[in-house]
Amino acid sequence: MAPTQTREWIVANPPKGEPVYEGENATFKIKTVDLPEVGDNQVLVKTLYLSNDPAQRGWIQAGIDPERLYTAPVLKNEAMRCFAVSQVVKSKSDQLKDGQIVYGQSTWTEYAVLDASAVRPIDEKSGIKATHYLGGVGATGLTAYYGLVDVGGAKEGETVVVSGAAGATGSMVVQIAKHLVGAKRVIGIAGGEKKCRWVESLGADVCIDYKAPDFKEQLLKVTEGFVDVYFDNVGGEILDLMLTRVKRFGRIIACGAVSTYNSLGETGIKNWFEIVANRLEIRGFIVTDAFTAGKAPGYIGKIVEGVKAGKLKIGADSETVVPTKFEDIPKTWNSLFTGGNQGKLITDLTA
Repeated sequence: MAPTQTREWIVANPPKGEPVYEGENATFKIKTVDLPEVGDNQVLVKTLYLSNDPAQRGWIQAGIDPERLYTAPVLKNEAMRCFAVSQVVKSKSDQLKDGQIVYGQSTWTEYAVLDASAVRPIDEKSGIKATHYLGGVGATGLTAYYGLVDVGGAKEGETVVVSGAAGATGSMVVQIAKHLVGAKRVIGIAGGEKKCRWVESLGADVCIDYKAPDFKEQLLKVTEGFVDVYFDNVGGEILDLMLTRVKRFGRIIACGAVSTYNSLGETGIKNWFEIVANRLEIRGFIVTDAFTAGKAPGYIGKIVEGVKAGKLKIGADSETVVPTKFEDIPKTWNSLFTGGNQGKLITDLTA
């Protein structure tokens, strides 16, 4: 018998700084709600896996101006939004069957009624794990490819630096730059010796540990002669340093700023004049731009081809899947901001 109610996590107290995970002022709280009837061309789904993305932090910021945000914010008392892999429990769509595994936008919820057009079926015979549709062969891989190739115009023979190189997007950028674009040199920046060695195994010529006491000296050395492209996932002090390491007329791809998401407004940028003096091009982007431009299917196709050809590695090492009780969903999400993941961070609700 199909459920008539579900538990969901709502944004109870939109944060200005660090989210709060316990007590009366907790950012997120569980609420039990009635499920709507499944209408024509809709499906009732059970949530299996949740995608954890740094961008979600911006969606819940207290006092944010909706006109300055690229998507609708998650407002107070609304269910926390995310991408998810789910299983169809009941379908009233000719396109989807009961029991089918799908992925698309959902919320932190046990069950949801969704429009069939809002989810895509997963080909379980493809050999690609369902969780990878939230990462390397999904929006994360698309972010990496579109940002590097289309936005940043990275070309064969260039030198590319990638921050957050052990994260979901950064690890894909490293591989795409080296193995698909044909960059002459790829330099990763990541946190910790173990993560750096993994980034090098993906194709980076060298990876610098930003936690090392001589990080700045190491980075200056490996970027002698300066670099063509910097793919920025972290913002803050590392971006400020990289402003001094990009060639004249070089390009900076602004994908994220995870180091400042819990302290918005404190950018740590002191080297702004480098942009003027060296005529640097900085361009921000959002992955939905690729869909708007009609380029998403083709780019995802190139990523899948790269995986099948063995040029791109998407395996157990490229995701951190955390078995999580429903009650602990926010705690798993929080590890995004504490460096707790290698590759894509996935919340596993199947246990």
